[in-house]
Amino acid sequence: MVLGMHKMKSQQSMSLVLVFAVLCVIAAVPPARAHHSYANYDMSRLVDMEGTVRQVHWIFPHVTIYVEVEDADGQAQMWAMGASTPAGVERAGVSRDDVQPGDQIGVRCYPLKDGSLGCALGFVTPLHGDTARGDGVERAWN
Repeated sequence: MVLGMHKMKSQQSMSLVLVFAVLCVIAAVPPARAHHSYANYDMSRLVDMEGTVRQVHWIFPHVTIYVEVEDADGQAQMWAMGASTPAGVERAGVSRDDVQPGDQIGVRCYPLKDGSLGCALGFVTPLHGDTARGDGVERAWN
């Protein structure tokens, strides 16, 4: 009889541990989703620019490209341009081969509110001359 009661208490303990683990996972979901906020960007306007791709990072949680753009005085500025997740960008029809370091691109993006050199990518138009890689075709990246 004692052995049966001990086994029943052990099963109850395991059930409580499982319930606690599930609650912890559920509690972690809202903060993870909140990471993908656009609160830092001015989503009311798109900025157009052209430049040369210097780096492309297809890394979770966001695809990021670094584009060298000339300012009004002809000075080179490096812009960090963030997009959706790698899977999200690919679902939008963008291939990893569409934009490579050294390529010329046109972008329409949502600038950072603080005026620093970054934006949330809206649209990218490759201008590298290779029609097989989408030259001249604007695609949404978010």
